[in-house]
Amino acid sequence: MVLKVFFPSCCSSAESGILVGRWISEQRSAVILAVVHFPFIPAQVKQYLSQVQQVTKVSVSVVGSWSNSKQEREESLSEFLEDLGTIFSHEPWIQISKEGDSKFWSCSTLQRHSDNPKKEEIILVYYDQRKVMLSHLHPPLDTSSSSDPEEEEASKLSAIFGTVARSKMLFMTDRYDDGPIKLTHWQSDGVEASIIVELMKQASVPACMRFPWCFCRVLNFWPLSFLWSKLSTCEQLGHRLQHLQVISSNKKAQNQTQLMRKANIFVSLLVDVALGILLMSWLYRKNRIGHLADTLIPAADHVAEGLQDLLQWLMGAPAGLKMNRALDQVLGRFFLYHIHLWISYIHLMSPFIEMILWYVGLSACLGLTVALCILSDIIALLTFHIYCFYVYGARLYCLKIYGLSSLWRLFRGKKWNVLRQRVDSCSYDLDQLFIGTLLFTILLFLLPTTALYYLVFTLLRLLVVVVQGLIHLLVDLIDSLPLYSIILRLCRSYRLAAGVKFRVLEQQEGKPLRLLMQINPLSYGSVVQMYRLPTYSCYPKDSWTSLCKKLFLGELIYPWKHKGEKQD
Repeated sequence: MVLKVFFPSCCSSAESGILVGRWISEQRSAVILAVVHFPFIPAQVKQYLSQVQQVTKVSVSVVGSWSNSKQEREESLSEFLEDLGTIFSHEPWIQISKEGDSKFWSCSTLQRHSDNPKKEEIILVYYDQRKVMLSHLHPPLDTSSSSDPEEEEASKLSAIFGTVARSKMLFMTDRYDDGPIKLTHWQSDGVEASIIVELMKQASVPACMRFPWCFCRVLNFWPLSFLWSKLSTCEQLGHRLQHLQVISSNKKAQNQTQLMRKANIFVSLLVDVALGILLMSWLYRKNRIGHLADTLIPAADHVAEGLQDLLQWLMGAPAGLKMNRALDQVLGRFFLYHIHLWISYIHLMSPFIEMILWYVGLSACLGLTVALCILSDIIALLTFHIYCFYVYGARLYCLKIYGLSSLWRLFRGKKWNVLRQRVDSCSYDLDQLFIGTLLFTILLFLLPTTALYYLVFTLLRLLVVVVQGLIHLLVDLIDSLPLYSIILRLCRSYRLAAGVKFRVLEQQEGKPLRLLMQINPLSYGSVVQMYRLPTYSCYPKDSWTSLCKKLFLGELIYPWKHKGEKQD
């Protein structure tokens, strides 16, 4: 049989003593956690290990002895270490010895209570205790395609990683303590700690928690709640308020996923605010706000003039098509009047544009995403006349489409049953058929003119939606990107472990095989997929089939998400 001993590389130069670790009988493996040095009292060691077991819930015990002949040259030491096996009585008793500066170590096992002791093949696996304790072993993302052997290997590795991670109390005692027990492990040179991190863990900010809560309660009233659900800026502010509530909560994270989520939200907020401050500093230099205000009014006038030319073209013979002249003139003049109102409104607001932009620019200090959402809302306000044209054309086109479909059922002796939501047979008299024929003929001959106006304004509306959609894609990217996890993968890749790999160090006949266990980090794609933050998109995620159906039937494509649609 093969016995695997996981030995921490930080203990390779430790003084002689006994090995403290966990024996995993299912895997025939021993995970060495620390070395207890001489002198010690066995009763005190047993009492200390029992306390560690109660706190960590890990069956920690003395599994063997460690001899470093470079540090201890007494001949009676090896015999003394063998006799310790009778005191602590662990089966099997592992004996590891290092002979001077030799690369090869001797490792053997003693089975005192076995009638037929068999010589076992021993594999000595070195591991970096600090990296294994701080890392988090992730399960395979695609569990459906993973086979049973892969899952079994993952469970074995998780047992080893969990043993080291849950034994934090054991690492609180080192060889410089005044107590009776001297230990060597990865923190033997002093317990690593960060004052800032500890202060952040202990910090309690009820004021920060109370402000977002009170602010959200105020926004539940009708006028503010209506605007809050329609403006993308308000949606983004509400999303950031939820992030502040998560960060300011003094509730301790229960697992690694919650801890990483808090860290990702905190870093995302910091980066967002930093980019917003950079944007704000760029806007207020060299009077860029004034230049932007001076170019905004001519740009709006240019768009309005382009729409007027388009309407004049539609009121003639567009592309050689013969339209219904009466309906064409009515629709054209109706839309031209709206453009005239829009130009008057823009010129009425022109003296205040620079002041509005100056105050809007200050909102960039809340974050780049808030500034981008404000830009999206400004585009929506500046193209409100295009949206009105689209709504008018869509409603008129939809009315004719549904009218023609209803009259077509009348010709076939059918009708739509509203209660049962199906088409049933129906008998009509002569007058109903005559009136239906007249209405069908009128709607059919007026449909091309209405469809042309609807097509043009729908294309303009889709152009605005695409521009706003690109802005919101950038906002969703900043909101959902797990920046802390990506930085952690870049700087401390061992913290995000996907598995391990083994490298052969030395192999010699009669000596145990020595392997080095190295951590395989998660790929960047897996990091983004696993730790991606949820977002609140302002646009419903319709399928292409649903979108084409809405466009064909004249149903409105709303610029905001419907109530209750939460996009993750």
